[in-house]
Amino acid sequence: MTRAGIVTVVGKPNAGKSTLLNRLIGEKLSITSDKPQSTRDRIVGILTKDDVQMIVLDTPGLLEPRYELQRSMRATSLKALDDADVIAYLADAREGAPPPLREAAELPRDPRAPILTVLNKIDAVGSEARDTLRRNMPTAIQLSALTGEGVDTFVREVTPHLPESPFLYPDDEIGTQSVRFFASELVRETALEQLEDEVPYSVACGIEEFREDRSPVYIRAVIYVERESQKGILVGHKGARIRELGRASRLKIERLVGKPVFLDLWVKVLPNWRRNVQSLRRLGYTLPQEGGR
Repeated sequence: MTRAGIVTVVGKPNAGKSTLLNRLIGEKLSITSDKPQSTRDRIVGILTKDDVQMIVLDTPGLLEPRYELQRSMRATSLKALDDADVIAYLADAREGAPPPLREAAELPRDPRAPILTVLNKIDAVGSEARDTLRRNMPTAIQLSALTGEGVDTFVREVTPHLPESPFLYPDDEIGTQSVRFFASELVRETALEQLEDEVPYSVACGIEEFREDRSPVYIRAVIYVERESQKGILVGHKGARIRELGRASRLKIERLVGKPVFLDLWVKVLPNWRRNVQSLRRLGYTLPQEGGR
């Protein structure tokens, strides 16, 4: 009998959830950044190996929301917890033993799915600290999503908790999001890489046109910011910054689609979009009253 089910990866911002998803799938499905809160939606990766299929959900970091975008992110994470067959609670091994998930996520009750505590970034921890963690948390899985150490152990530990089931997706699929979604995320990732700390959290990206029938593939993308001063930073002196941002984004998208791309990149101001319900809906975010908690 085959096994198949949903493995929800949760944890604090910057615990390495996106890096773990990408390592498991073997492809870059989720953007990564050293800046926290880079994941805003749940990203679905599909790992099929022998008689096991894991539908792995990367989720926004668990945090106390301060405005509407963060409320949307939290609702997405909580919905993914509800959907899980197995929960991988990811924590930074450098910070020692994490609090219980219920406490960390401020949940009213324990999730129904079994919780596996996973200590990530073990490559940055010395052997003595590893031994201490092993003594204090003998059932926790130690791994490094960055180097791959311990990831095979993670897969072996998760597998018995998955329900006996036919595969839920064809065994050659690795994700469920559209190419348009990934193109948008790659533009935003590039902005996270290139912009100063005060700007990236105010950046969103939307794809207004995607023409795969053209050669090169034509993509018109809009980077949204909240203030005119932020637009000026993105555009740069005589358009130098936006040209470089567009060039770097285009190269990433070309690797994604395997074809030449013409990226028509614009910057627009959408005032206070992170705090505006209508703007968030326009940008495709799910709000708590629309399906979160």
